[in-house]
Amino acid sequence: MTTTTAELNALTALARQAAPVWRHSRAADRAAWLRAAADALGAASDELVAIANEETRLGEPRLRGEVARTTGQLRLFATVVEEGSYLELTVDDADPAATPPRPELRRTLTGVGPVAVFAASNFPFAFSVAGGDTASALAAGCPVIVKAHSGHPRLSERTAEIMIQALEGAGAPQGSLALVEGREAGNALVQHPTIKAAGFTGSLSGGRALFDLATGRPDPIPFYGELGSVNPVVVTASAIKARRDELAQGLVASFTLGVGQFCTKPGVVFVPRDAGFEDAVVSHVAGAASGPLLTDRITEAFPRGIAHLESEPSVEVLFSGTSDDEASASPVVLATDAAAVAAHADVLLEECFGPVTLLVRYDNDAELLLTLEAVPGSLTATLHSEPSDDVVAILEALELRAGRVLFAGWPTGVAVTWSQQHGGPWPATTSLHTSVGATAIRRFLRPIAFQDAPEHLLPESLRDSTLASLPHRRNGVLRA
Repeated sequence: MTTTTAELNALTALARQAAPVWRHSRAADRAAWLRAAADALGAASDELVAIANEETRLGEPRLRGEVARTTGQLRLFATVVEEGSYLELTVDDADPAATPPRPELRRTLTGVGPVAVFAASNFPFAFSVAGGDTASALAAGCPVIVKAHSGHPRLSERTAEIMIQALEGAGAPQGSLALVEGREAGNALVQHPTIKAAGFTGSLSGGRALFDLATGRPDPIPFYGELGSVNPVVVTASAIKARRDELAQGLVASFTLGVGQFCTKPGVVFVPRDAGFEDAVVSHVAGAASGPLLTDRITEAFPRGIAHLESEPSVEVLFSGTSDDEASASPVVLATDAAAVAAHADVLLEECFGPVTLLVRYDNDAELLLTLEAVPGSLTATLHSEPSDDVVAILEALELRAGRVLFAGWPTGVAVTWSQQHGGPWPATTSLHTSVGATAIRRFLRPIAFQDAPEHLLPESLRDSTLASLPHRRNGVLRA
């Protein structure tokens, strides 16, 4: 099914009408709308999981967990709306004695308007129709039009139906949420004058194409794309000596989780040469299971991605699993040298979607630091070291290349919290904002200041009677 131009125009017209209702909605009402959507999705979880299991090959346990995460995101943003600090409320009282005289200024953040959201393939709930982009945009007071992913069309349609019914049943206006389908409709959506921002999770090529459309409009709009990430890991010799098997087992579990289809998969791991880590990884990966990839397109791309990495002469295949099922992907462990990565980063540091990781041997910290300079921006970076290690320079290099730095565990698994940062330097994302966690709402807000405004014309959140119960800053003093 492909959305026609006439249908797209009708949906955007409804979103435009709904925008002022969302923008001026009371916090209690907006939070209630989000919770109503969460409740409806939770009540329909059996139906939705069954559809998703048919379309995505992810399996019921994973899908049920993802529904819980999705409803939890909606409820988190309801709390964010009620708590109020996201508005960055700021007041400077008038001061006629100042030089020059200072007027009264009151500043807040407000929704940008209707938002386009492009659903992802690897999270059919949490990064799809009802996912984090949608939840944060609605929380910001913005109607949403979702471009469905072709990998789960029936699930997208049914999720949208449930969401729309729940939102409107709770009192939200018609046009609060809509769904479009087809690549042409997606391209037209991001260029439509009604749309004021867009969120995307997907491939580097697809995201870059949409980014160019969004910024090439007569009125360019922000495009928040999560694209590609190799998520570098550095392991020191001391860490391997202290807990080699534990680290090897953790790496295998992480890069094979979800058949390697997580955006935070550790794709490149820097290890000291001749530390025995490679053998430990191979011993653990031998027992890792194969599994189906999300779509036929991803299934076809995985062996091409492996072949691309192997085209660099320095690459050695340490392990390559086998499977009788052509639709399944088996774990692959590759190895190379730091010098090769520094010289051929365009080949060796390209993301390969699926269960593969590249071990990079380094001889000393100087070589490691030089090679890290070639690593592109990533969502995460992980450092496994011991207290006796001097890792200040290594940490600095990792901080420059990632939005989240881990010191224990592995990067797969992204907690949906107030302090989460899921974004990083290009090409991980097109911005410095997060797409997961409470501050994801900031993407779909713009600042506005009111100067010498009559009390009755101010937004309710900026009136003195309301400010008393909300976090705000007055004359430079933060008041909780």
